[in-house]
Amino acid sequence: MVEQLHRTGGVMFRGSGSATPQRSISNTELGQRVETSDDWIRSRTGIAARRVIGADESLGELSGLAAERALAMAGWSADSLDLILLATSTPDDLFGSAPRLQARIGAVNAAAFDLTAACSGFLFAVVTAAQYLRSGAMQRILVVGADQLSRWVDWDDRRSCVLFGDAAGAVVMEASDEQDDLQGFLLRSDGGRGAVLQLPQSSERAPLVGDASHQRGGFEPIQMNGQEVYKFAVREVPAILEALLQKTETQADSLDWLLLHQANQRILDAVAERFSIPNEKVLSNLAHYGNTSAATIPLMLDEAVRDGRIEPGHRIASSGFGAGLSWGAALLRWSGPA
Repeated sequence: MVEQLHRTGGVMFRGSGSATPQRSISNTELGQRVETSDDWIRSRTGIAARRVIGADESLGELSGLAAERALAMAGWSADSLDLILLATSTPDDLFGSAPRLQARIGAVNAAAFDLTAACSGFLFAVVTAAQYLRSGAMQRILVVGADQLSRWVDWDDRRSCVLFGDAAGAVVMEASDEQDDLQGFLLRSDGGRGAVLQLPQSSERAPLVGDASHQRGGFEPIQMNGQEVYKFAVREVPAILEALLQKTETQADSLDWLLLHQANQRILDAVAERFSIPNEKVLSNLAHYGNTSAATIPLMLDEAVRDGRIEPGHRIASSGFGAGLSWGAALLRWSGPA
């Protein structure tokens, strides 16, 4: 388990942004493609609709919009950034999409790289960013969580296609000697269970020369054992959150918000019940967007900041979990613009 062992400097969350595709596909519409229904999907997942990137949109465009909105909230210019971390498992370019994002928003002074941890990616990226800021190596960092899972869904598999959607969300963070908005974290991975949720390479091979062959590039559709993923989440997420609350000497009733990866409403409800957190403190927009992987947490965060639910000084317990398998928890404080 990776955890925060000591503090040097602190970090502050200064702005958030998000972007979603224009096209929303309802459960009823999806029922025209596969044998399913609105009642079947809602009762098992809490999802009513999902957004899918259209022919005139791209993941890069959504990432850029989310980034620009986060910068605008903070009142920062893009050229003041030192680093861009793009958490994604579905890049536009397998060599890395973060440099293209850097160019798109004009962050000419920033280094940029991708980070892949599937649905845990955003939280892992925030923790990574904090280390650069705390060390004094950097002053301002943009973290984006963005995924286009519609590329890799088997749209004829009614068990999995109903779950996923596309989106991007972002935060901007800066170093601080005054306070620390990342008040604690724990990160975990277990590759031994990774086969229950994966997006594996295609095994197709083609002749090369003589008796040699080469593997063709490409990936299979998302493969998921839904029952095992659900059991993993309802067991591990409460456990890591409880460990984090104990480590930071935080009482659950002192939290302002619970912000979990938006995968299944039943998971959100089970975790909230475990800590006796009332429903009105559980942030959820799952019904409108489905599971957008690395984008779910920053998308929900941005919505709640912009509609006034999350205010400066609010404390948030967050957890990301998913493929890898990977999962983590963080205790956050929202500062907002200076």
